[in-house]
Amino acid sequence: MRVLGLSGSLRADSHNTRLLRAAAPLLPPGAQLVLYEGLREIPPFDDDVRRGQPRPGAVRALEDAVRGADAVLVATPEYNHSIPGQLKNAMDWLSRPLQTSALRHKPVAVVGASAGLFGAVWAQAELRKVLATIGAHVVDAELPVPQAHEAFTPEGALAEAELSEMLSALLADLVAAAGAGREPMAA
Repeated sequence: MRVLGLSGSLRADSHNTRLLRAAAPLLPPGAQLVLYEGLREIPPFDDDVRRGQPRPGAVRALEDAVRGADAVLVATPEYNHSIPGQLKNAMDWLSRPLQTSALRHKPVAVVGASAGLFGAVWAQAELRKVLATIGAHVVDAELPVPQAHEAFTPEGALAEAELSEMLSALLADLVAAAGAGREPMAA
C-alpha cells in the first residue's frame, strides 16, 4: 500500500516534512510512505488556464502522484491561522473538475507541526474542511505537534512516546480506510 506524503511547507528544514519522515517507519506492515517533493513547482491556480489549455506539467505530476497512492498524508504548518498559500493553491488545482478530482474518495489524514504551542491546530481544521469539500475521505483525527523545534530526536523520530503512539494510531486508521473497500462517499 502506497501512502503519499505531502508537506505544506516549502522550507528546506521544515518541521512538517520531518513529521512525514517520522511517520514512515510507523506505518503498518505492507505500507510505504512516498514523499512528494514538487509542491514548489505548482503554478498559481488560474481557471482560464485550466479550461483553455492542457494542465501544467507540475499539476499533472501532482495529480498522478495522488492517483497512484492508496492514501494521502498531509502535514501542514499554520500561516496566519490557516494553511499555507502554496498548499491551498495545490488543493485548488486538485479540486478541478470536482467529479474527477484525484482526491475524490481518496483516504486522507492531516497532521501538523509548528514552533508555537498549538501545533497548527487551526491549519489542520482548515485543511480538513477543504479536503472534505473536494470529496476526500478525511480521517477524523488530528495530530498537533507543538514546539516542533524540540519535538524530534536527532535521528528524526518524535521525541515524545505519546505523540509517536498517536501518529501510529492515525496512520493505522488511514491505512485501514484505504484498504476497507468502502463505498464511495455521496456527492
